[in-house]
Amino acid sequence: MPTQEGAWLTQEAYDRLKKELDHLAGPYRQEIVDRIEQARSEGDLKENGGYHAAREEQGKNEGRIQQLTQLLENAQVGEAPADDGVIEAGMVVTAEIAGDEMTFLMGSREVAEDLTGGEDLEVFSERSPMGAAINGHKVGETVSYTAPNGKDITVKLLKAKPFSR
Repeated sequence: MPTQEGAWLTQEAYDRLKKELDHLAGPYRQEIVDRIEQARSEGDLKENGGYHAAREEQGKNEGRIQQLTQLLENAQVGEAPADDGVIEAGMVVTAEIAGDEMTFLMGSREVAEDLTGGEDLEVFSERSPMGAAINGHKVGETVSYTAPNGKDITVKLLKAKPFSR
């Protein structure tokens, strides 16, 4: 089975996330620091709601910067996988899951924001329980996995094609 180090992203998703990271690590980070300094200058920090709100926002911002940095450093960008029927990141998969047919994209959830224009395509990470179970298998195979709720779920792989816009 192939192992993949980073999440699969479309070029559009990578560019959007890079732009978000640049904003969060640059102008927005400085804006938060300025708000903290302004609130600090108002005196008593114990009862200063503006100070505490700015510090909380700073923590959230730094967390998102760290998340985006890691995602973008390890991402596999743009190249769709080979059209060989093997399930992997970047493939649009049709499967029968617990008796219901479903079509979804294997890749990073960050790609979902770029799926517009009438596409109602769910995105499953190759690291999710189902994604990990089907990753590397071929169309026509049936696999099963244990869902987070403890139930065994059967997945029959019906179709797989490389994602394209």
